[in-house]
Amino acid sequence: MPYERDVQAFSDRADGYEAGRLGQLHRDFADRAIQVALTVAPAPARVLDVGSGTGYAVWRLAAALPDAKQLTGVDAAPGMVRVARAAGGGDDRVRFLEGIAEQLPLPDGSVDLVISTTSFDHWADQRAGLAECARVLGPGGHLVLSDLFSVLLAPTLLGSRGGKARTRGRANRLLAAAGLRDPRWQRLAGPIVQTVVAAK
Repeated sequence: MPYERDVQAFSDRADGYEAGRLGQLHRDFADRAIQVALTVAPAPARVLDVGSGTGYAVWRLAAALPDAKQLTGVDAAPGMVRVARAAGGGDDRVRFLEGIAEQLPLPDGSVDLVISTTSFDHWADQRAGLAECARVLGPGGHLVLSDLFSVLLAPTLLGSRGGKARTRGRANRLLAAAGLRDPRWQRLAGPIVQTVVAAK
């Protein structure tokens, strides 16, 4: 699917995105990714969620990090940003911005933790997006990236997903090219949904 249509499809689904079994699955993935993130970065002052969708992970992190100074969600789909803002609990540390991974609307070195859960496979240019994540991370910061990574997905690289990471090896090369080091992998759910933690 062309990138613009992909973004529009998510925007159109925003109001009902958290509903039903699929919505619960997305929340489960986010909760597990948050656990990983808080293990590697238990007290980040500034947090960024790339592909923040309805804002679920940002609001959960805000509740878990009362001393954090700022938590930002960035999403390309206007509908998702609207829903995320509407879900607010009056926490002025939290903000949601419309934007893309390849051009994050944040200054260099301005966050301690970047998290992204099941949006990476939708980025138009994963190499550029990871370079942006590295740019906005301060020294010693961490990226926690959860998505579809498995050798079982290798056949899909011959088709429409040919330019995507999809395997650990390909993802590791993209992380290294972005200046992110020491990738550590773990399964998030089943054999395909995995999380990688990398340091700046």
